[in-house]
Amino acid sequence: MGLLDSIVSAVGGDNTQGSAQAGLLPALMELVNNYPGGLSGLIQKFQEAGLGGVAASWVGDGPNEAVTPGQLQSVLGEDMVSQLAQRSGQDSSSVLGALSGLLPNLVDQATPNGEASLQSGQNNSLLGGLSGMLGKL
Repeated sequence: MGLLDSIVSAVGGDNTQGSAQAGLLPALMELVNNYPGGLSGLIQKFQEAGLGGVAASWVGDGPNEAVTPGQLQSVLGEDMVSQLAQRSGQDSSSVLGALSGLLPNLVDQATPNGEASLQSGQNNSLLGGLSGMLGKL
């Protein structure tokens, strides 16, 4: 199964959480693509917030550690969460809840070799492919 298929299957489904995650995915990919340092920069932000072990579990081969909506709020900040909410058409609380399930899977699938080194071109390609696949859900 390819990267796009893995992420889509992780966020797909008929439940409300899956729908919220699927609606948030394009906005999240845009955020990661435009974040200073890309995916590596976002992981660095988790390290600075004392959540380096959590983020490292997403990059590593073992099970992904959970992240709470409150932890995400602390790492991302109110402005970024508000931007994601606006872009996805959801409220901030829904965004944080969906991100708590989506972000670990996204980082895990985007770092198959244990390295957070996606370049902008790769992120753009990933975003385009995900957008097309999500339109089919």
